[in-house]
Amino acid sequence: MGSVKTAISLDEELFQQMEAIAKELEVSRSHLFVMAARDFLERHRNKALLEAINDAYDDMPSEEEGHLQSEMRKRHYHAVKETW
Repeated sequence: MGSVKTAISLDEELFQQMEAIAKELEVSRSHLFVMAARDFLERHRNKALLEAINDAYDDMPSEEEGHLQSEMRKRHYHAVKETW
C-alpha cells in the first residue's frame, strides 16, 4: 500500500508534546502520527464492537417473559424427568 502525504494544523502545545514523544520513542513525527491514527482507529472499532455486543445483550426478557420461561422449564422438566 502506498503512502499519502497530508498537512494538518495543530496548536503549538500539542505539536511540542508530539515532538517530545517522537524524540523519546526515537521515531519520526510522521511515524508517530501514523501510530496515533492506528491506535485511534483500533479504539474506535473496539468501541463499535462493544456497542454491538451490548445491544445484543440488551434484549433481556421482561419480567412476564421470564416468568413464562420459568414455567415452561418446569413443565418440560416434569414431562421428561422419567426419560433421563
